[in-house]
Amino acid sequence: EEQLVESGGGLVQPGGSLTLSCAASGFTFSTTPMMWVRQAPGRSVEWISGIASRGDKTAYSNSVKGRFTISRDNVKNILYLRLNTLEAGDTAMYYCAIGFSGSFSNNAFSRRRGTQVTVSS
Repeated sequence: EEQLVESGGGLVQPGGSLTLSCAASGFTFSTTPMMWVRQAPGRSVEWISGIASRGDKTAYSNSVKGRFTISRDNVKNILYLRLNTLEAGDTAMYYCAIGFSGSFSNNAFSRRRGTQVTVSS
């Protein structure tokens, strides 16, 4: 059974940084493209970044480009997202998902724990 467990979120001041992790199991992580998405309260799910299976191709939404960096460790089966220069608008629940990119229904991650990022002074 595929399992994805996010961690690393927290409360950070504007301009601060965080690194999120996603531990993967139950599938062949090293051959699977991955993505990060986020969802703020009352808003739709937003795709923010994707990475190819070998890490040689990445993509970002305009809202995070230049501030966030996606990476992966195919030995440890962990996906990462480094968040720099955080803004209040980055406050959301963050989720990892299988695939490079996609669109999701508003309740697509309702059963997932995710990791909460709150940017506030």
